Amino acid sequence: MLKVLDSVLWAIATVMIVISGIYFTFKLKFVQFDFKEMFKNIVKKGNNTITPFESLMMVLGGRIGVGSIAGIALAIYLGGVGTIFWMWVIGFISTANAYAETILGAKYKENDEYHISKGGPSYYLKKGLKKNNLGKLYAYIIVISQVAGFLSIQANTITKSITNYVNISPIIIGFIIMILSFIIFNKGTKRIFKFSSKLVPIMTLIYVLTSLFIVVDNIELIPNIFLNIIKEALNFKAFGFGFFTTLIIGIQRGIFSNEAGLGTGAIAASTVEVEFPASQGFVQMIGIYITTFLVCTATAIVILTSNVTLVGENLNGIEITQNAFIYHLGNFGNFIVIISIVLFAFSTILSGYYDTESNLKFLTKVSEKKLLILKIISCLVLFISSIMSASLIWKIVNILTSLLAIINIYAIMKLKNDVIFENKRYNKCCKRGGQ
Repeated sequence: MLKVLDSVLWAIATVMIVISGIYFTFKLKFVQFDFKEMFKNIVKKGNNTITPFESLMMVLGGRIGVGSIAGIALAIYLGGVGTIFWMWVIGFISTANAYAETILGAKYKENDEYHISKGGPSYYLKKGLKKNNLGKLYAYIIVISQVAGFLSIQANTITKSITNYVNISPIIIGFIIMILSFIIFNKGTKRIFKFSSKLVPIMTLIYVLTSLFIVVDNIELIPNIFLNIIKEALNFKAFGFGFFTTLIIGIQRGIFSNEAGLGTGAIAASTVEVEFPASQGFVQMIGIYITTFLVCTATAIVILTSNVTLVGENLNGIEITQNAFIYHLGNFGNFIVIISIVLFAFSTILSGYYDTESNLKFLTKVSEKKLLILKIISCLVLFISSIMSASLIWKIVNILTSLLAIINIYAIMKLKNDVIFENKRYNKCCKRGGQ
């Protein structure tokens, strides 16, 4: 039943994401290729203590999670190498969606009692579309999906990556994850952002440089790998179940890894006070390129240049990536993967918790007592998910992700005129006016 529901919801979400992405791509004149504006805005300082760079690192911390390492491995395992091509395609298309949702998040944000900006789909559904109930539904799904899904799969992947090669009880690892998370959650929003801004660049650099070394060491294999990716993706002779399986899995994993179209990126991006909402949109598009075209592609190439084959049930995906790195670099490769997955997953836990807290504030007036309860529940879930079935968690994550996408794409398409207006306002004032 879960499998059928997953398939139906993802078919709807995929069509909506592709249509909206193509619409904004053409309507905004291929805004996702305006790299000059992206890098110009990332170095700006916000009008409060959280900078555009810190907000990008927070969102990037959520995007470069297990989806970029375990998820890509699982995509190749389930749908073949052609899934990588469709991941690239949806990356380009959905970047325009990320721009649109970030603009709306910045335009309709509010300040909480601590004078921290908060925004995202719940807020533009309420204030922009005047659909408060739909905003509440999105907020409820975020709270459930982050705690029961996104946080769970991160903890589960950390545990699997370690226990696969180290004789240690999952209970001990889950307990450590729980305690560390609780300590950082208690530091507050600003500290979480500061921590992410330091953690994310380091972890990304370590993983990408190691993968680059493997690519250079296997450079003679790379041309054939890229040709095979394209050939398998466009294998219309297999048009039918096989073709659509490759297509859907590639799009699904691409969306899960970069989160463009889900609206989650707009939540953390809304914390920065900016004069032009579009300036934050440009900043957040950088995150899609780093996630999809750098980290995810690096993972895919490392796997495809190895001879790893893995068959079994209850696969998380991390097992495939670990074996691939071990094939290339021995025990050092395994060490790199474990360190990377711990850092990537932990940064996603922080980002996911922030999204949960922000949407809880949308649903109710939050007291310190309520926040403490949220922190305790989140930490207990992290502990329990460390010993749960990975396949069950992935099914939950997939279904909840598709629901978020459907609601968010509906919202940004209904508010498309706001996006177009803010894009024009930015172009007029900042591109030609020199502000």
